[in-house]
This record gives sequence, C-alpha cells and structure tokens, in this order.
Amino acid sequence: QVYRSTLKVPPFVLAVMSLIAYRVHSIFMLRLFNDPIAMLMLYMAVLLFLSDHWTLGCCMFSLAVSVKMNILLFAPGLFILLMQALGPFRTFVNISLCGTIQVALGTPFLLEDPVAYVAGAFNLGRQFFFKWTVNWRFLPEEVFLDRRFHITLLLLQLTLLAAFAFYHWMPSHGGFGGLFKTSFPSKQLDADHIITVLFTSNLIGMVCARSLHYQFYIWYYHTIPYLLWSTHLPTVCRLVILLVIEYCWNIYPSTIVSSSLLHVCHVILLLGLWFAQRKSKQA
Repeated sequence: QVYRSTLKVPPFVLAVMSLIAYRVHSIFMLRLFNDPIAMLMLYMAVLLFLSDHWTLGCCMFSLAVSVKMNILLFAPGLFILLMQALGPFRTFVNISLCGTIQVALGTPFLLEDPVAYVAGAFNLGRQFFFKWTVNWRFLPEEVFLDRRFHITLLLLQLTLLAAFAFYHWMPSHGGFGGLFKTSFPSKQLDADHIITVLFTSNLIGMVCARSLHYQFYIWYYHTIPYLLWSTHLPTVCRLVILLVIEYCWNIYPSTIVSSSLLHVCHVILLLGLWFAQRKSKQA
C-alpha cells in the first residue's frame, strides 16, 4: 500500500523482491526475531502519515519503538515531516504523546527497578560481537570495538542527516526558518516526500551503523527498491544493486568482499539519492 501511494516502483520489482528474499524469509519464519514486528508497525505508521493522520501515526510509531529501538533511525526524518505538516506546537504535542506512550508501557518495570529498566531498554552504548558483523568485516577487530570509531560513525550520521535535511528535505518546504513559523497551518505533504524522507533517514542510520547483524536486514529491505527508483540510475544498475545487497546479506559468515560490496552499494545509493533530489530541486 505504501508503494501504491506513488506508483514509482514498477510491479515487476515487487515480484523480484519476493523471489530473492531468502534471508528475509528466514528472519520472519524461522528465527522469530521481533524486528519484523517492529517494522510492520512502522509501515502501519507510514500509512497513517500518508493519510494525514499524524497523531495516530505517531502513536503507532511509538509502539514500534517499544518493540525495537531501530525504529528511532526514522525519527530525524519524522521530526522534519511533523514540523512541515503541523508546525512547532503540534509537533511538540505529538512528540510528547510518543514519550507518554513509552512511559506508560514501561510503568510496571519503572515501578519495580527504574534504573535497571532504563539502562537495559535504552542501552545505546552496548557492544556488538565482531563475529556477527555483516558490514565491518574488513576492519581489524580492535578498530571495530574502538569507541573512537563509534563516535566517528555517529558524527558521520549526524552530518549526512544535516546535509540531506538542509539541502533537500527542507528547502522545498520553506527552508529551516519555515519550520518554526508560529502560525503554521496544517497541510497535506506529498506522498513521495514523506516516504523518501523517512526511508532516507533510516538508510543513513544503516550506512553509519556500528554493526549490522543478519536480522537487521529487515530494517531496510522493503525500502531499498523505493529508494533505488528514487534515483536516476539506469534500471539495470538498480537491479544489480538490489541483487548485490541480497548477496551480501546471505553470505555467512560475512567476508571482506561481502562487507566491502555492501558499503559500495550503500554509497552508490546515497549518492544517487543526493544527486536525484538535487536535480529535482533545480527543476
């Protein structure tokens, strides 16, 4: 339904997605990870945003976060969209609602042991095992575990988010200053703008992740075709990137080659999105 809202991606691509999704099928049916549940709720939130139901969408978004914190990778893009659609005050109300839902869901645990709950449920600094990494196999393990490397990735993520926000997501809707107008009428945003901003925000988080484990593939698998068809790359190149990404996620254990190829695909996709949106802005 998200894809049908813009009709940007040809139907045959969806058939290709269904046929090649070996790792995704495994995550859903065999491993019973909670990642697919979180992503299902996220896509339900996206549908609500597309229908201009921002408050209900934020409620569903917060419920998705309660299942898996990777949903927060969409949050920077969502903040921009809320400001553009609703203005500062209603954005603050919706963000407060999201926080209230988190507190309500965590109340039984907060009453029992608040310190342990907050430290465990929102542990942003936990260390990943090098043996499971899909994206950084070509690095020495000591670099992979180094906090300075993690900080560098965080700074890169913030830089990319800021660049896309200031040069692509905001200029077409009044720029940075336009986000903070005191009298801001609620308005319907373009469906393609909503989807592209959310999916690109998540992709940037994936590109800069400290580590990607195999179940994390579901975090962006269903968004990749939409992002590829948001670029001006030739169709053959789009399909090759889609297949190479699938190949990289199906190599176990990951290798230097598979990790390197994954980063190459990510960089090409990000550059394709950057220049595609730049041309659209100039047009």
